[in-house]
Amino acid sequence: MASATDTASPEPAARRSRLRSLPGSRLGRLILALNLLGLAILISGALVLNELRRGLVNARIDSLTTQGELIASILNQAATVGEPEPQMDAALATELLQTLSNPKAQRARLFDARGRLVADSDWMTDEVETRSLPPAKDRDNPRMGLDRLLHPTPPSAAEVRRELALEVATALRGKRHAGMRRGESGARVVSVSIPIQHVRAVLGVVTLEASDVDAIIARERAALIPFILIAILVTLASSLLLNSLVAQPVLRLARAADRVRQNRAGEISLPDLARRDDEVGDLTRSLEDMTQALSERMGAIESFAADVAHEIRNPLTSLRSAVETLDLVGDGPARERLLGILKNDVQRLDRLVTDISNASRLDAELSRDAPKRVDFGRLIGDIVGLYQATAKPADVGVVFSAPDDQGVVAVLGREGPLSQIVRNLVDNARSFSPPGSAVTVSLERARSEVVVSVVDQGPGIPQENLETVFERFYTSRPRGAAFGGNSGLGLSIARQIAEAHGGRLTAANRLDPGGRIAGAIFTLVLPEAVG
Repeated sequence: MASATDTASPEPAARRSRLRSLPGSRLGRLILALNLLGLAILISGALVLNELRRGLVNARIDSLTTQGELIASILNQAATVGEPEPQMDAALATELLQTLSNPKAQRARLFDARGRLVADSDWMTDEVETRSLPPAKDRDNPRMGLDRLLHPTPPSAAEVRRELALEVATALRGKRHAGMRRGESGARVVSVSIPIQHVRAVLGVVTLEASDVDAIIARERAALIPFILIAILVTLASSLLLNSLVAQPVLRLARAADRVRQNRAGEISLPDLARRDDEVGDLTRSLEDMTQALSERMGAIESFAADVAHEIRNPLTSLRSAVETLDLVGDGPARERLLGILKNDVQRLDRLVTDISNASRLDAELSRDAPKRVDFGRLIGDIVGLYQATAKPADVGVVFSAPDDQGVVAVLGREGPLSQIVRNLVDNARSFSPPGSAVTVSLERARSEVVVSVVDQGPGIPQENLETVFERFYTSRPRGAAFGGNSGLGLSIARQIAEAHGGRLTAANRLDPGGRIAGAIFTLVLPEAVG
């Protein structure tokens, strides 16, 4: 329907174009950064502690290796007997091992050349080996699998002896062995096996074990706790921040939209959110623009309905008076005048209904079809040719003036509404022009714009009414003009169509060489279609 609101507002379109040109999403980058921050803290903590654990284990291996090499060297020098085939004195080696080892820090074992255990620091200290029993099995307990995962079953004694035997066998071949394996209690131990060599003969093996690896790992896990707490705090902070920046503003927008719907408020007004330079701010400004446009459209609808009722009431009142008077008037000139009034009022009503119907369908027609390239010169030529083909000798003629050297003059729009602009302007000019005169329609291109001028030879327009003529239902007919032939909607519809196509429509007076008004000139300016 006809309204004072533009069908397409250039400011929101410019904002949407600016939004499409943004290199990314502000909120999207913020969400990604906050989520990655907590993950980065955990990863960095794990990497740091992994390096720390590796360093601690390597340092423990180096320490045991140094001690083992020292003990092996002393045993080689002091506990080796026999020439030319040297042998290790087991008793003397045991005493030396007891003297050199530190039972509180590690466990020391001595094996002979055949891999048999000769001495053990645990024997020397009379230490009783203890081992925790595993929990009783409960097949019906669903937590059994979790407990087995958290508390794995310690290896059997045979598995422990086999791993130790492989390590000793490696050392008996003259190769030093260092690494981690499981002890009898199931705990991980750092173990170093050093061969006791006299020249090339391997007389035995010294094995040193440190069982504080689990304690080292426990300390590492304890050191990881601050990183975990920091990551949790960062995640909570990011969640609260996102709730404050995204969830709560969106909820406020939803409640504001509900208030508009329930209380029939004019528009959404959230200035604190509209000032934000992110997606929430863009959404707020778009909703404010949308509700403002809807409010203006509703106001225009109400105003249009009131204007329609007022305009229809006048001919209806005249019709009712004429009908009531018709029975009281006999035959003669008076009755003919009443019949003429009735015909004019019916004609006026028909014209009003037709123009109101066209104005009501205008918005739907403008939004139904996508704009396309229109040869405006050809379109105007066809319209003018139709007027010329149906004109009578006494009618006002229509002349089309278009330079031949401009080629195709095209605009981007919809052919139906564009042709309606030209027809409305020509009809308006013809209604003010004296019989036998001509209305001139000219077309030219100027600075990437298409300019159409419709010039008549009528009385012109009062200076104070150059804008008023575009208001709905405004009519100012010259004397002798046919009553009811105009509804006052033609120029209003023409301007609305022009603005919907990004153009403008203005009115002015044409002056003769003497400075007197020689007619009116309506100028339509539309953007030229490029390409």
